[in-house]
Amino acid sequence: MTEKHTLTQPHEAVDYPALARAIKEQGRALGFQQLGVSDIDLSEASQHLRAWLQANFHGEMGYMARHQALRDDPRQLVPGTVRVISVRMDYLPPSGDAEAVMNNPELGFVSRYALGRDYHKVMRKRLQRLADWITARVGEFGYRVFVDSAPVLEKALAQKAGLGWIGKHTNLLSRTAGSWFFLGEIYTDLPLPTDDSPEEHCGSCRACIDICPTRAIVAPYQLDARLCISYLTIELHGSIPVELRALLGNRIYGCDDCQLVCPWNRFAQLSGEDDFLPRHGLDAPYLIELFAWSEQTFNERLQGSPIRRIGHERWLRNIAVALGNGAKSEAVIDALKGRLEHPSEMVREHVQWALDQLR
Repeated sequence: MTEKHTLTQPHEAVDYPALARAIKEQGRALGFQQLGVSDIDLSEASQHLRAWLQANFHGEMGYMARHQALRDDPRQLVPGTVRVISVRMDYLPPSGDAEAVMNNPELGFVSRYALGRDYHKVMRKRLQRLADWITARVGEFGYRVFVDSAPVLEKALAQKAGLGWIGKHTNLLSRTAGSWFFLGEIYTDLPLPTDDSPEEHCGSCRACIDICPTRAIVAPYQLDARLCISYLTIELHGSIPVELRALLGNRIYGCDDCQLVCPWNRFAQLSGEDDFLPRHGLDAPYLIELFAWSEQTFNERLQGSPIRRIGHERWLRNIAVALGNGAKSEAVIDALKGRLEHPSEMVREHVQWALDQLR
């Protein structure tokens, strides 16, 4: 978290249009593929969030319902904020055929964003370097860097900054980059000129709605997180609802179906970041091998990975479901039986469910 700084020279001494252009150029030099600037009016996005919360679509994600005032008004989170610099960093790795992995019951599917190192640290360091560069150019100024680390309506801010539009699957979409990217922000008191929001280009397409295995996209631009496989495998702490388990297939951490089918992702570019390259064969891992990982192995191999935050217990829960959805074999049965005495009741429950599916 970055400390608050105070501007040391009067605003009128700065050529803000030129500064905005320079910030974007420097941001691209630091590895961001796109940068934009928005104002801080989030009234429309806040109304949408409130309706989503009232429908209980957030499930166990109680943090989404907290700190509403901080989400609604960036000045409440960082006093003095008048603009938000939003950045995009592409993460799509050259990880082979994702659909082929999904269609192979012996393999486990991990969302493409989680195959490499944790993006939070990667992007936060780059954003801090950008803030330091701005300081060197204009002197001390008020700012704070965010990467999915506070009550920030990042997709709404990115849309206002011209980085894309929010698609029917509720992900941000770009005509030139698809949706395989991370977002980050710098809240600032520099009155930079703002960029224009793009028009929406989903049209009559329903590909993401129709492909969703659990029908989590209940209507265009409306996602019931309680049905979303990413929520079920990452955010949900308890048992996965029985009626949804078979629909998870072999997805053990997240779900990319809506992105894989989106026509705009034919324009997505592979990431040039080594940190986002797949590690430990997670782009096409064998479920039985992953299921055999001890807690120590899990923690060691996933050091620096976003996957580690779900913990070994939920890792085994997810893989047990995937094994139960796969093909029956002696090796799979033996692997599952080997976890029947696991200390976790939740793990034992999902292992037994898997065994019942393979009878």
